[in-house]
Amino acid sequence: MKLKIAFLQILPTKNTDENLKNGIEACKEAKNKGADIALFPEMWSIGYQFSHNEAELKTQALSLDSDYLKQFSELSKELDMAIAITLLEAHEPKPRNTICLFDRHGKLVYRYSKVHICDFGEEDDEGVLGAGDEFFVETLDTKEGSIQVGSMICYDREFPESARVLMLKGAELILVPNACPMEINRLSQLRGRAYENMCAIATCNYPANHPDCNGHSTLFDGVIYIPELAGPRDCCVFEAGEEAGIYIVELDVDQLRSYRQREVWGMKNRRPELYTVISSKN
Repeated sequence: MKLKIAFLQILPTKNTDENLKNGIEACKEAKNKGADIALFPEMWSIGYQFSHNEAELKTQALSLDSDYLKQFSELSKELDMAIAITLLEAHEPKPRNTICLFDRHGKLVYRYSKVHICDFGEEDDEGVLGAGDEFFVETLDTKEGSIQVGSMICYDREFPESARVLMLKGAELILVPNACPMEINRLSQLRGRAYENMCAIATCNYPANHPDCNGHSTLFDGVIYIPELAGPRDCCVFEAGEEAGIYIVELDVDQLRSYRQREVWGMKNRRPELYTVISSKN
């Protein structure tokens, strides 16, 4: 089983209607290039440019029954392609930073809201947003077969617990919308999360001419050793440049599953009875 993932490393506007239109066109192009899954950068509905005025922020947020999501649901069915679309979601008491995964039948597979928000005490951070409270892993039906999928969003990557929880819930593929500079340390985090959890991690970022972003969308397939090689391999199977584009990358799911069956990382040899301090708030 091999899946083609489309990384929609494209420029947004501040206008939701324009982003909807441009997003639809990007998905159609991705399908024409053979994609099974299309992945957007973080908060595509407004291009990760949200107001810090409470009243204005709420006008930017979209409900789950909004035309924006309905159109992407219908589009996924029309194209026979899964779409991982992102948005500023209307939620009480505060809007949330959310990804919705629609399968190729137009069904909502999961709605995940960013658990670790960027609340640094700065004027332009995510302190005005609400945080999600659960990680989800669900079965995604593709025309090539089914795969277990979950999500992190940007800053979630910096907490190893995020990917570990998803792995323990059965994730084979983690879809990660992003909106920040992807430099060597953040790329190393993704590489580490894929390696230690034996998961594929697909991250889609905005291109360099978007504020505080630089492209470098990536796919780490999580496979470090294969019988044909004497030593370890680079599990980074794709890294985009800084420029805008729609990049189609193939994930060898069969290779990942074979690797997970024969190697010891991830589940084997864990001693969770010694890890209780991780969940402590001290």
